Amino acid sequence: MRTRIRSSRRAVVLAAVVALGAGALGGCSEDSGDEPVGKATTSAAGGGGGKTTTTLTLGLFGAFGYEEAGLYEQYMKLHPDIKIEQTTIQRNDNYYPPLLTHLGTGSGLSDIQGVEVANITEITTTQADKLMDLGKADGVRKDNFLDWKWAQATNQAGKTIGLGTDIGPTGICYRKDLFAKAGLPTDRAAVSALWAGDWRKYLEAGKAFKAKAPKGAAFVDSASGVMAVVNGSSAERFYDKDGKIVYKTSPAVKEGWDIAAAFAEEGLTAKLQQFTPAWDQAFANSAFATISCPPWMLGYIQDKAGAAGKGKWDMAEAPRPSSWGGAFLTVPEVGRNKAEAAKLAAWLTAPEQQATLFEKRGSFPSAKAAYALPAVADAKHAYFDNAPIGQLFTKAAEGIPLQILGPKDNIIAQNLADVGMLQVDQKGKSSKDGWNAAVKAIDNALDQ
Repeated sequence: MRTRIRSSRRAVVLAAVVALGAGALGGCSEDSGDEPVGKATTSAAGGGGGKTTTTLTLGLFGAFGYEEAGLYEQYMKLHPDIKIEQTTIQRNDNYYPPLLTHLGTGSGLSDIQGVEVANITEITTTQADKLMDLGKADGVRKDNFLDWKWAQATNQAGKTIGLGTDIGPTGICYRKDLFAKAGLPTDRAAVSALWAGDWRKYLEAGKAFKAKAPKGAAFVDSASGVMAVVNGSSAERFYDKDGKIVYKTSPAVKEGWDIAAAFAEEGLTAKLQQFTPAWDQAFANSAFATISCPPWMLGYIQDKAGAAGKGKWDMAEAPRPSSWGGAFLTVPEVGRNKAEAAKLAAWLTAPEQQATLFEKRGSFPSAKAAYALPAVADAKHAYFDNAPIGQLFTKAAEGIPLQILGPKDNIIAQNLADVGMLQVDQKGKSSKDGWNAAVKAIDNALDQ
């Protein structure tokens, strides 16, 4: 899911970065089309004073936020002999296939290349020999990172080919005013307690909401959104530990599917498809009371709900810690400046810089050592009634399981959502018929 988010939905909310108690938070947004929004190249140089300058290039997708947060400028002041150039392709689906081609040919690569979390397993299993072992690079400390994030970019031989950037720990954002009208508690601790530990309790809360719901207000935005966040809270989803596709028999996938289908069948959803114009408008129209919220979603809600929503929204803990998003930095072996590139990648992903990105751009750190820093620990969100988002996201991040990822995760997730669950939610198809449609589409996409 993050493939779509970072690459096609980031720009609008990044323009709507909002004030925090300790900084600002942004998110993702909709692109106007499938073409890259220019290969926008930016560059800046340190004050070398006539000394030889080494140019380091970064090839990224979407908006990592390094330039906008001033990190390139800061690094070049610290290293006057370094010049940094960044090339960005907005959509990952336009970025990733050429990256695989360039890795295969050993040409056309930047000194540092970003990799989406949905692609990291394929990279670590098929391209590890083309990339540096950053676990051994100067300035890299494994203990700084969440164990599960580090493991995602480490192959079976123990080679770590990527350093984690952001992650997507998830809470539940909710409308306090709609909860009050439906007779539900509004205090975030009491709301968290409604569904603590069990996604089915979230379903039961939805039924209680529906019984006294204000006219025109559903409990959640979409069944597919529920399915995604439930699936994101389990260690094994679409693949098993041996790399075999097991989504058809996975207990976690069945749980996510059954719970999401129940939301649809009980009439608890607004029958929306996420990241569409109708979904965007629904935030302003008070069409639903809850939605799963990784850090980038907060800025999205503020942008779409507008000033009228301030103070009406709050955030509670999710029933179980879940993850939605993330990326990595890698260093190709063919680069002419490998050592310097590795130093830059290490610095950009160090706790202090990750905390700065959260403060200024809303990217939640994968470096657990950043969580004690004031920019994270003390972060509150004024729009969400000063919710202590730093503490809430930290607790979720530390509880996320080490999830088994596979090279075709995104294809499976997209078809389960947009082919299968969407038919159940919007067209009233049975859970069984929706599942069969999704399986057929996935089999066709995977040539099975």
